[in-house]
Amino acid sequence: MRNLLPRIKSDMITCIKDKIKNLNVVIGCPIGCRYCYARNNCRRFHITDDFHKPEFFERKLRLFDSKRPKVFLLTGMSDFAYWQPDWTEKVFEKAAATPQNTYLFLTKRPERLHIRTDLDNLWFGVTVTCAAERERIGILKQNVRAKHYHATFEPLSDEVGEVDFTGIEWVVLGTETGNCKDKTPSQKPWIDGLAAQAQRKNIPVFMKEDLFFAGIVPESLMIQKFPKEFDL
Repeated sequence: MRNLLPRIKSDMITCIKDKIKNLNVVIGCPIGCRYCYARNNCRRFHITDDFHKPEFFERKLRLFDSKRPKVFLLTGMSDFAYWQPDWTEKVFEKAAATPQNTYLFLTKRPERLHIRTDLDNLWFGVTVTCAAERERIGILKQNVRAKHYHATFEPLSDEVGEVDFTGIEWVVLGTETGNCKDKTPSQKPWIDGLAAQAQRKNIPVFMKEDLFFAGIVPESLMIQKFPKEFDL
């Protein structure tokens, strides 16, 4: 669900979905987050019978066969921790055969993962929404042995504080969108604090467009950088 606030037009703000394509090879998640736009969209458009039971759409793997290099987010409507092992194996096999692309995975439950891969085009990340979830970053690096890690702080609902960004190669910052009754917009000091920590470690930061459209971060202070490996 999109933010219903009036939007300020800007030719200088990048929408992350224009650069990173959602390719939902798995749809469904049992976590049940209050703010889940994917669950709402699934119900609205009758994509699956039960969003709480993840389903694998293997036929979508053919979309990996892109001659032009692309960056795909594969967990826009799922949580990687709830993929079945054979789904992961098939996706990794196809990713290995399409090294021109970059594939991103996100999870809120890194403790459930036990992954080891040397593929250079796979990026594994965690979603952190508050200080109590900060430990997810360390758990991810313990349970997923991979070449690349990233962290997404969205929807940010309080001040996270000091973060150990060791090994993290990209940081994404955002706010809750939609028209949810109990919506908690991010506050600029929370965003500024995380961005400053990442920048001190020379980690590229991407502030999602809704921070600007919701009036949280002015255009002049928006930071929208991608890792050089994405070649965007």
